Amino acid sequence: MSEIYTRVGGHAFFERLVDEFYRGVAGDPDLLALYPQPHDLREARRRLTLFLAQYWGGPTTYSDERGHPRLRMRHAPFPIDEAAAARWLAHMRAALDTLIADGLDDGLAETFWAYFVPAADAMRNREGCTDASAPDKPAPPR
Repeated sequence: MSEIYTRVGGHAFFERLVDEFYRGVAGDPDLLALYPQPHDLREARRRLTLFLAQYWGGPTTYSDERGHPRLRMRHAPFPIDEAAAARWLAHMRAALDTLIADGLDDGLAETFWAYFVPAADAMRNREGCTDASAPDKPAPPR
């Protein structure tokens, strides 16, 4: 196991992060519309939890079950423009802020944020910002 996976408390941390993230997604009709099963996000939650846990040094369950992550390929069917990426980041920022309030080290939060920002940008597969109601890009961790 990696130092980060262990430092944050293992799998339980990633479950909490993803639960907080999806709490925001569930209330965001524009982002929710991108999900194939918007009324049942259990599998999406599970996959994101397993992916993040593996990425940060936890068990390889994600790859064992699904193969190489191939994130861009897996997200290609969904129209992800600048607005969608910004919305995704806003919900992930809120999730991180909740965990910071509960004691997540600011340095670790910055490490996660430094991954999430370029990862969200890399998932973009459409030009422009088609949603005028898209939030401003979220601020980095405090």
